Amino acid sequence: MVDSAPGTLRMGGAPGRGVIAATTIGSGMALLDGTVVNIALRTIGEELDTTLAELQWITNAYLLSLASLILLGGSLGDRFGRRKVFVVGTVWFALASALCGLAPTPEVLVAARLLQGVGAALLTPGSLAILETTFRPEDRAPAIGAWSALGSIAAAVGPFVGGLLVDQASWRWIFWINLPLAVLTVVLARRYVPESRDPSPPQRFDLAGAVLVTLALAGLTYGLIQWGGSAAVVAGLVGIGAMGAFVLVEQRVSEPLLPLGLFASRTFSAANAMTLVVYGALGAVLFFLVIELQTVSGYSAFAAGIATLPVTICMLLLATAGGRLGARIGPRIPMTFGPLVMAAGSLLLLRVGPDTAGVSGYLADVVPGLVVFGLGLALLVATLTATVLAAAPQHHAGVASGVNNALARAGSLLAIAALPVAVGLGGEAYADPTAFDTGYTRAVVACAVLLSIGAAVSWTMIRSDVLERPVGEGAPTGP
Repeated sequence: MVDSAPGTLRMGGAPGRGVIAATTIGSGMALLDGTVVNIALRTIGEELDTTLAELQWITNAYLLSLASLILLGGSLGDRFGRRKVFVVGTVWFALASALCGLAPTPEVLVAARLLQGVGAALLTPGSLAILETTFRPEDRAPAIGAWSALGSIAAAVGPFVGGLLVDQASWRWIFWINLPLAVLTVVLARRYVPESRDPSPPQRFDLAGAVLVTLALAGLTYGLIQWGGSAAVVAGLVGIGAMGAFVLVEQRVSEPLLPLGLFASRTFSAANAMTLVVYGALGAVLFFLVIELQTVSGYSAFAAGIATLPVTICMLLLATAGGRLGARIGPRIPMTFGPLVMAAGSLLLLRVGPDTAGVSGYLADVVPGLVVFGLGLALLVATLTATVLAAAPQHHAGVASGVNNALARAGSLLAIAALPVAVGLGGEAYADPTAFDTGYTRAVVACAVLLSIGAAVSWTMIRSDVLERPVGEGAPTGP
């Protein structure tokens, strides 16, 4: 059992390694299930006889509950104990994963993915909060660095493991593999992680805000995926109405889920608007590319999974350098040119098609686009996070990070919901090489446009001196 008090743990020794291992494995499960599922989508579609809309829901159900509830999950940890909520979220995630693996129909799988997202919303914010409150101040940055590095390694290994499981066993194993990982996470957390709480937690939870933001995202997502029927129109209107009601509620409650005053900072608002469109494009590019490689180019699930590895390698090798560059020259240039480089990489991926076969096809048609895309992402990510935190008051730094995290997932959610409809894909088009190839081309161009919009937002609204102020001091609201 734990024998150290919060805020006193050192990096060296078994207790410190145990805390880092628990948080890395737990958050790594949630990270991988947001991406590895894309590798299995075509196989799931064939086995469960799904439509493209159902495949979208298999991805988006998870993102929906995670994006909607991640701020509430952080608040629950602050109130009831970060370790306790982290463990509950891990167990919840494991049980939902088991249900995903057993799902006999697309409808059951979508429901199980919703439950998975709830578990992820409980455990994800707790992982960083545990590191922040468990280690002594001088060891916090190294601990977070170790957590980030190990998480990046897990992201790199994930496509290998996911692709092998789909090809050699069953797509169901990409969910069942979470069970032993969850057991290990719980054992490590109970043994090494000390309990911690916010000494002055909110006296009440903004449940109305949580319900309304969930209803808003669900209505908009359903309306976009099912576009064309009266039910979709009603759902979209309900989503818009719920979003308006959410804003009104957050203005009136004493302890809101989302303090709207944060958006008085032009820099904070611009950075988060840019996050929404850029991460929307990022999620959509990977969603379409993995299916394109399997349906049109004839790749196996394993080959399609590892095909995206250049992006992960760029992040591993260059993300830290990108953050240092942003700190040295200011965020405006990296946050403008990062998305533009990503847009160029997206356009290079237009070369992927029926002739992208074998090693030569991969090296000629896939690698250049992904390397350029990854370079732009590495230039952008660390600076974007630092800018969001620097633009928020210090006492709202955790909330600011949570807002940015939620918007990143909401961007992917809405882009994956909207783009297939926008480019004319539906029904079982994911299994039709000709139809999907045409839709893929249109979708990639649309993603390049979204990335260019993100660049324009950064160039016109992000100040170059934001990172010169101490983190959390906040940015001025004017030009």
